[in-house]
Amino acid sequence: MQRRVATANLQRASNKMLRSALIGLALTLSATAVYAQTSPKPAAVSKPRSARRVVVSIPDRKLALMEENRVVKIYDVAVGAPASPCPSGGFQITERLENPTYYSPGVVIEPGAGNPLGTRWMSLNIKGFGIHGTNSPDSIGYNASHGCIRLRNREVEELFVRLKVGDRVSVIAERSDEVAQIFGLAPGSSSTQTQAARNAVRFPFVEEPGGER
Repeated sequence: MQRRVATANLQRASNKMLRSALIGLALTLSATAVYAQTSPKPAAVSKPRSARRVVVSIPDRKLALMEENRVVKIYDVAVGAPASPCPSGGFQITERLENPTYYSPGVVIEPGAGNPLGTRWMSLNIKGFGIHGTNSPDSIGYNASHGCIRLRNREVEELFVRLKVGDRVSVIAERSDEVAQIFGLAPGSSSTQTQAARNAVRFPFVEEPGGER
Protein backbone atom coordinates (compact mmCIF):
# COMPACT_ATOMS: atom_id res chain seq x y z
CA MET A 1 0.00 0.00 0.00
CA GLN A 2 2.78 2.43 0.90
CA ARG A 3 4.53 1.56 -2.38
CA ARG A 4 1.37 2.39 -4.34
CA VAL A 5 1.05 5.77 -2.56
CA ALA A 6 4.70 6.57 -3.23
CA THR A 7 4.30 5.63 -6.89
CA ALA A 8 1.18 7.80 -7.21
CA ASN A 9 2.94 10.71 -5.55
CA LEU A 10 5.92 10.28 -7.87
CA GLN A 11 3.60 10.19 -10.91
CA ARG A 12 1.83 13.37 -9.79
CA ALA A 13 5.16 15.15 -9.25
CA SER A 14 6.37 14.05 -12.67
CA ASN A 15 3.16 15.26 -14.32
CA LYS A 16 3.45 18.58 -12.50
CA MET A 17 7.03 19.05 -13.69
CA LEU A 18 6.02 18.14 -17.26
CA ARG A 19 3.16 20.67 -17.19
CA SER A 20 5.52 23.35 -15.88
CA ALA A 21 8.04 22.61 -18.63
CA LEU A 22 5.36 22.71 -21.32
CA ILE A 23 4.00 26.02 -20.00
CA GLY A 24 7.52 27.48 -19.97
CA LEU A 25 8.15 26.32 -23.54
CA ALA A 26 4.85 27.81 -24.72
CA LEU A 27 5.67 31.17 -23.09
CA THR A 28 9.11 31.18 -24.73
CA LEU A 29 7.70 30.41 -28.18
CA SER A 30 5.03 33.09 -27.77
CA ALA A 31 7.59 35.72 -26.76
CA THR A 32 9.79 34.77 -29.72
CA ALA A 33 6.85 35.15 -32.12
CA VAL A 34 5.93 38.56 -30.69
CA TYR A 35 9.54 39.78 -30.97
CA ALA A 36 9.79 38.55 -34.57
CA GLN A 37 6.64 40.49 -35.47
CA THR A 38 7.52 43.71 -33.66
CA SER A 39 11.32 43.91 -34.00
CA PRO A 40 12.51 46.44 -36.60
CA LYS A 41 13.56 44.98 -39.95
CA PRO A 42 16.69 46.24 -41.70
CA ALA A 43 15.91 48.86 -44.34
CA ALA A 44 16.40 47.86 -47.96
CA VAL A 45 19.72 49.06 -49.29
CA SER A 46 19.17 51.17 -52.39
CA LYS A 47 21.73 51.09 -55.19
CA PRO A 48 23.74 54.33 -55.13
CA ARG A 49 23.28 56.60 -58.13
CA SER A 50 26.26 56.96 -60.37
CA ALA A 51 28.29 60.12 -59.80
CA ARG A 52 29.07 60.10 -63.53
CA ARG A 53 26.98 62.34 -65.78
CA VAL A 54 26.97 63.65 -69.35
CA VAL A 55 25.82 67.19 -70.12
CA VAL A 56 25.08 68.17 -73.72
CA SER A 57 24.59 71.84 -74.58
CA ILE A 58 22.65 72.13 -77.83
CA PRO A 59 23.43 75.88 -78.25
CA ASP A 60 27.17 75.24 -77.75
CA ARG A 61 27.19 71.96 -79.70
CA LYS A 62 29.39 70.46 -77.00
CA LEU A 63 29.28 67.50 -74.63
CA ALA A 64 30.85 67.45 -71.15
CA LEU A 65 31.73 64.31 -69.22
CA MET A 66 31.22 65.06 -65.50
CA GLU A 67 32.31 63.08 -62.46
CA GLU A 68 31.40 64.26 -58.94
CA ASN A 69 30.38 67.63 -60.48
CA ARG A 70 33.82 68.04 -62.02
CA VAL A 71 34.42 68.44 -65.73
CA VAL A 72 36.56 65.52 -66.92
CA LYS A 73 36.55 66.40 -70.60
CA ILE A 74 34.59 68.42 -73.16
CA TYR A 75 33.93 67.17 -76.69
CA ASP A 76 32.65 68.95 -79.80
CA VAL A 77 29.50 67.31 -81.16
CA ALA A 78 26.95 67.61 -83.93
CA VAL A 79 23.38 68.07 -82.74
CA GLY A 80 20.00 67.90 -84.45
CA ALA A 81 19.35 69.91 -87.59
CA PRO A 82 16.49 72.45 -87.48
CA ALA A 83 14.21 69.93 -89.21
CA SER A 84 15.13 67.14 -86.75
CA PRO A 85 16.12 68.72 -83.40
CA CYS A 86 17.51 66.82 -80.45
CA PRO A 87 15.02 66.08 -77.67
CA SER A 88 15.96 67.90 -74.48
CA GLY A 89 15.64 66.73 -70.89
CA GLY A 90 17.09 64.13 -68.56
CA PHE A 91 17.85 60.66 -69.89
CA GLN A 92 19.81 57.50 -69.05
CA ILE A 93 22.04 55.23 -71.09
CA THR A 94 20.19 51.97 -71.71
CA GLU A 95 22.45 50.12 -74.18
CA ARG A 96 26.05 50.20 -75.44
CA LEU A 97 27.08 48.70 -78.79
CA GLU A 98 30.45 48.39 -80.47
CA ASN A 99 30.49 48.58 -84.27
CA PRO A 100 26.70 48.91 -84.58
CA THR A 101 24.61 48.10 -87.64
CA TYR A 102 22.52 50.98 -89.03
CA TYR A 103 18.84 50.33 -89.70
CA SER A 104 16.25 52.60 -91.29
CA PRO A 105 13.18 51.76 -93.40
CA GLY A 106 14.47 49.78 -96.36
CA VAL A 107 18.14 50.38 -95.47
CA VAL A 108 20.62 48.24 -93.55
CA ILE A 109 24.27 49.33 -93.34
CA GLU A 110 26.75 46.94 -91.80
CA PRO A 111 29.62 48.16 -89.59
CA GLY A 112 32.37 49.85 -91.54
CA ALA A 113 33.57 53.12 -93.00
CA GLY A 114 30.18 53.97 -94.52
CA ASN A 115 28.12 53.41 -91.39
CA PRO A 116 26.39 56.66 -90.27
CA LEU A 117 26.62 55.54 -86.61
CA GLY A 118 30.39 55.28 -86.72
CA THR A 119 32.10 52.79 -84.43
CA ARG A 120 30.05 53.15 -81.22
CA TRP A 121 26.38 53.59 -80.25
CA MET A 122 24.88 54.38 -76.82
CA SER A 123 21.07 54.28 -76.65
CA LEU A 124 19.16 56.62 -74.39
CA ASN A 125 15.75 55.87 -72.90
CA ILE A 126 13.81 57.43 -75.76
CA LYS A 127 13.28 55.42 -78.94
CA GLY A 128 15.78 56.11 -81.71
CA PHE A 129 17.84 58.61 -79.70
CA GLY A 130 21.44 58.11 -78.72
CA ILE A 131 25.07 59.17 -78.69
CA HIS A 132 27.19 57.74 -81.51
CA GLY A 133 30.11 58.16 -83.87
CA THR A 134 29.87 59.27 -87.48
CA ASN A 135 31.09 58.67 -91.01
CA SER A 136 30.86 62.44 -91.56
CA PRO A 137 33.38 64.07 -89.20
CA ASP A 138 33.00 67.41 -91.01
CA SER A 139 29.51 67.67 -89.48
CA ILE A 140 30.91 67.95 -85.94
CA GLY A 141 30.27 71.39 -84.48
CA TYR A 142 27.08 71.94 -86.50
CA ASN A 143 23.34 71.38 -86.26
CA ALA A 144 23.50 68.53 -88.72
CA SER A 145 22.19 65.26 -87.25
CA HIS A 146 18.79 63.60 -87.43
CA GLY A 147 18.31 64.26 -83.71
CA CYS A 148 21.13 62.24 -82.13
CA ILE A 149 24.40 63.42 -80.61
CA ARG A 150 27.37 62.73 -82.93
CA LEU A 151 31.05 62.63 -82.01
CA ARG A 152 34.17 61.86 -84.00
CA ASN A 153 34.84 58.14 -83.92
CA ARG A 154 38.05 58.35 -81.90
CA GLU A 155 36.28 60.52 -79.32
CA VAL A 156 33.13 58.42 -79.06
CA GLU A 157 35.36 55.39 -78.50
CA GLU A 158 37.08 57.22 -75.65
CA LEU A 159 33.75 58.26 -74.14
CA PHE A 160 32.30 54.77 -74.62
CA VAL A 161 34.77 53.11 -72.24
CA ARG A 162 33.96 55.67 -69.52
CA LEU A 163 30.18 55.37 -69.62
CA LYS A 164 27.98 52.55 -68.34
CA VAL A 165 24.33 51.58 -68.63
CA GLY A 166 22.38 53.72 -66.16
CA ASP A 167 24.61 56.80 -66.39
CA ARG A 168 22.66 60.05 -66.63
CA VAL A 169 22.59 62.29 -69.69
CA SER A 170 21.25 65.86 -69.57
CA VAL A 171 20.48 67.46 -72.93
CA ILE A 172 19.98 71.21 -72.50
CA ALA A 173 18.28 73.26 -75.20
CA GLU A 174 18.93 76.75 -73.81
CA ARG A 175 21.90 78.37 -72.14
CA SER A 176 21.69 78.53 -68.35
CA ASP A 177 23.97 79.31 -65.43
CA GLU A 178 25.04 75.67 -65.32
CA VAL A 179 25.77 75.63 -69.05
CA ALA A 180 27.84 78.82 -68.74
CA GLN A 181 29.75 77.36 -65.79
CA ILE A 182 30.57 74.17 -67.68
CA PHE A 183 31.15 75.40 -71.22
CA GLY A 184 31.99 79.09 -70.76
CA LEU A 185 30.42 82.11 -72.42
CA ALA A 186 28.54 81.94 -75.67
CA PRO A 187 29.97 83.97 -78.58
CA GLY A 188 28.62 87.53 -78.52
CA SER A 189 27.69 87.47 -74.81
CA SER A 190 26.82 90.86 -73.32
CA SER A 191 28.93 92.53 -70.65
CA THR A 192 26.21 91.70 -68.11
CA GLN A 193 26.48 88.03 -68.97
CA THR A 194 30.25 88.26 -68.84
CA GLN A 195 30.18 89.69 -65.32
CA ALA A 196 27.63 87.11 -64.20
CA ALA A 197 29.84 84.32 -65.50
CA ARG A 198 32.85 85.75 -63.69
CA ASN A 199 30.86 85.74 -60.47
CA ALA A 200 29.70 82.15 -60.98
CA VAL A 201 31.46 79.22 -59.34
CA ARG A 202 33.19 77.32 -62.13
CA PHE A 203 33.29 73.56 -62.29
CA PRO A 204 36.89 72.35 -61.83
CA PHE A 205 38.57 70.26 -64.50
CA VAL A 206 40.11 66.91 -63.72
CA GLU A 207 43.66 66.95 -65.02
CA GLU A 208 44.43 64.06 -67.35
CA PRO A 209 47.97 63.65 -68.59
CA GLY A 210 48.08 63.70 -72.36
CA GLY A 211 44.34 64.34 -72.68
CA GLU A 212 42.75 66.84 -75.00
CA ARG A 213 39.92 69.22 -74.21
